[in-house]
Amino acid sequence: MTENNNLLETAQEKLKATVQPFQKELSQQQKKAEFIQQCIRFASQDDFLKLDEHLRTKTALEIIEDEKLAECAATFDTLKVYASEKVESYRLEFIEDLTQLCKEAGFEITIDSNRFFALKGVSGEFDFATRTTTINKKALKSIDPRRIVTAIQQQKRLLYDSPYDPQKFIDTLFSTYKEMLKQNKGNIGDKLPIQDFYVAHVIALQNKTFLLNMDKAKFKGYSIDQFSVDLWRYYESDIGGTSDGYRLDLTGGRNKALWLLDSNGETKQMSSISFEI
Repeated sequence: MTENNNLLETAQEKLKATVQPFQKELSQQQKKAEFIQQCIRFASQDDFLKLDEHLRTKTALEIIEDEKLAECAATFDTLKVYASEKVESYRLEFIEDLTQLCKEAGFEITIDSNRFFALKGVSGEFDFATRTTTINKKALKSIDPRRIVTAIQQQKRLLYDSPYDPQKFIDTLFSTYKEMLKQNKGNIGDKLPIQDFYVAHVIALQNKTFLLNMDKAKFKGYSIDQFSVDLWRYYESDIGGTSDGYRLDLTGGRNKALWLLDSNGETKQMSSISFEI
């Protein structure tokens, strides 16, 4: 019986070794066939955005180099030129429309490839292939310039329209800083990790009712985007420092860093915070 089992196991292993290359080739050819079918569908819909992205992939190159699919090469080249020209024309028109709409809305927008910057603290990215725009990490399922401007305006209202007092803001930061130093037995001037400071500051902003029962409904949110914009508004105010005469100092770096606006309005990685006289 054992001898028969060994015979059958050996036969199975040999057959598996024989069929595996054919299965792998079949899978690869199926993948290429599905890719070509997608190209046909995009072309029939004149979806030049997806067609352009599709023809730039590794699979497209594999098909072009496949001798069995040699006839696809010339067709792919033709479609690639067509799609590329249409995409470029579309991008230029899109940028022109978006820039004009932003101007009419009262603010400037800077566009660098697929990324854009509008107002301090409001930025995002276009994904033409998926028809999606990301604004401050929030997804907008559209690349309609009008909807993008509306979404930017919403972010502007969220970040800039709440009451803001730069003196109160910097004094509150200093209060959090001193409390952290007290807990860590530190001294004024010591640098604290910005991530730890941000968490401590958010907690410091909460009402006592929240701290007593941690009711989510009573939690006062304070996003990093809002923190960044509040810092920028403080720098713009030129008040100089805290009521006690201490000056804020943010240090750049990658360790436990946050992306924040600096005194020049540039978004940079900040790793620590301190106050000095």
